[in-house]
Amino acid sequence: TMSHSIVDLRSDTVSQPTAEMRTRMANVVVGDDVYGEDPAVNELEARMATIFGKEAGVFVPSGTMGNLLATMVHCNRRGSEALVGDLSHVFLYEQGGASHLAGVQLATLKNEQDGTFSLVELRRRIRHEDCHEPITQMVVVENTHNICGGKVVPLAFLDELSSLVRQPGVGTGSARIALHMDGARVFNASAALGVGVDRICRDFDSVSVCLSKGLSAPVGSVLVGSKEFVAEARRLRKALGGGMRQVGILAVAGLVALDEVVPLLAKDHERTKRIANGNPNITVDVDSVHTNILLVEITNPKLEASEFATRLGIVEPDEVSAGVKDKNGAGIVVKACARDWAFARLVLYHQVTDEQVELAIIKLKHVIGQYDRRWPRA
Repeated sequence: TMSHSIVDLRSDTVSQPTAEMRTRMANVVVGDDVYGEDPAVNELEARMATIFGKEAGVFVPSGTMGNLLATMVHCNRRGSEALVGDLSHVFLYEQGGASHLAGVQLATLKNEQDGTFSLVELRRRIRHEDCHEPITQMVVVENTHNICGGKVVPLAFLDELSSLVRQPGVGTGSARIALHMDGARVFNASAALGVGVDRICRDFDSVSVCLSKGLSAPVGSVLVGSKEFVAEARRLRKALGGGMRQVGILAVAGLVALDEVVPLLAKDHERTKRIANGNPNITVDVDSVHTNILLVEITNPKLEASEFATRLGIVEPDEVSAGVKDKNGAGIVVKACARDWAFARLVLYHQVTDEQVELAIIKLKHVIGQYDRRWPRA
């Protein structure tokens, strides 16, 4: 049988290192990073700190470790609590590491559709004096917000949040509440807003930034903040098993990403919008597509998102003859992510071409058309 044309839109984590990354990874001069002697790691950490307007950075193997380290450094006393969105990655998809590894309770605030949460509610939920209660030491904002559909959190919200937590009497005595940004996709936010990541993260004490999603590097994140914060994070990184040796082989791909891939992120956003626009019968609010994530809402109670995602991955016998094929006449497989959500998620990245976007549109039209015939809409 002929092999199918596969368009993998499960996540931007499936992005592949570019040819330039491969070349540089093969030839980079390395040293032992635990001794601080790997030139590429040092360069990446310094460059990321500069780009974000922070004093220092530390390279970590994953965004999950970056968020955990920030939690450990900011929530450094027993009985502390961090306030996070109820749809945030740190709450949903990091195994509750804040509790079972860092000894920190996560308390959730309801995420709105735009990735924000109520600041009135936040103010009410800050706890700092009563001996019955934990102490609020950190607030986390995810930007862009994955589960809200890759939403760019508005700058006005970030500014208001920072002025709220900096108000006198908010926090405990001299210890103010830390602001951490889970900036796994913050370069996407920057591309969408047309403003620098330094402005977006201006008032945040720390930011965890992923290199292996839309930035297309194979592995890693960088955690940035003050010199003091990063020194403590670096120390704790060793305890979490994140002290790596000749890791410039990975870090150099991050340097290439900053030069080669970051400037092109807006193209991923354009292509994502094209898929949203290309299907009049998908329930998508095109204005809500800010970046490289598209949520296809499943409005029919008879259809599960996981079933829809499975169907996109199947080439039925009559599909090719119905025109659902690539230029060589092969069937089209679209890989999507569904979990147990009320929507299927499609995510674009550097390697998704214009041609693949067209194939995805053809496949989606066909499959949704089938469902519409089976269950005509009111």
